[in-house]
Amino acid sequence: MNASVAIQTLPEAKNDEELIRIVDEVIAYIKSTGLTCYVGPFETAIEGDYDELMDIVKECQHIAIRAGAPSVLAYIKVDYRPEGEVLTIDRKVTKHHQ
Repeated sequence: MNASVAIQTLPEAKNDEELIRIVDEVIAYIKSTGLTCYVGPFETAIEGDYDELMDIVKECQHIAIRAGAPSVLAYIKVDYRPEGEVLTIDRKVTKHHQ
């Protein structure tokens, strides 16, 4: 695992319920990838291969649009180590959620 990505997807929506519905579709897609992920209140973290993660980030935007958002903003954080391992989600947060 050479990369970790945090993505915050912000679709344009008529109201909070619509916003949550669209974001839930994006999160469902991320979970369906089978990669380790952590859903937080503002963003979702995913870990895996850099190229695969970049494809997932791209697809998240398409999913939000297909779900009905006329536009979508995304804030992305990337930790990439081509010759090594990044810190895992578990190592970063487990001690804080016991």
